[in-house]
Amino acid sequence: MLLDPLADAMSVIKNAESVGKPECIIHPASKVIGRALKVMADRGYIGEFEFIDDGKSGMFRVKLLGRINRCGVIKPRFSTKATEMEKWEKRFLPAKNFGVLILSTNKGVMAHSDARAQSLGGQLLAYVY
Repeated sequence: MLLDPLADAMSVIKNAESVGKPECIIHPASKVIGRALKVMADRGYIGEFEFIDDGKSGMFRVKLLGRINRCGVIKPRFSTKATEMEKWEKRFLPAKNFGVLILSTNKGVMAHSDARAQSLGGQLLAYVY
């Protein structure tokens, strides 16, 4: 039974990276997973990814670069302000300016540094380093 598709997607990526696979398949696909993958691709943690329509919910094929040490979701989905971002960096990331928190804001899904630059808060979704 599938309870959290984003958590399953992060788990698939982490497991495929740990055994050294060049790519992985994430299914089912969703908009939140696609936007989180875009943030990861923009930051250089994964390569290209593509949506594959299978007639059902679809899936993503993700090219892995071997740059992820750890990734996962943040549960429960804590709400945060732009001024509180450093507290969450200390809690989920191993060092300052190392890794990225992915959060959902009213301007879309983005990295914590972009949200801080725009003075936006939101809900924490995931972390990658």
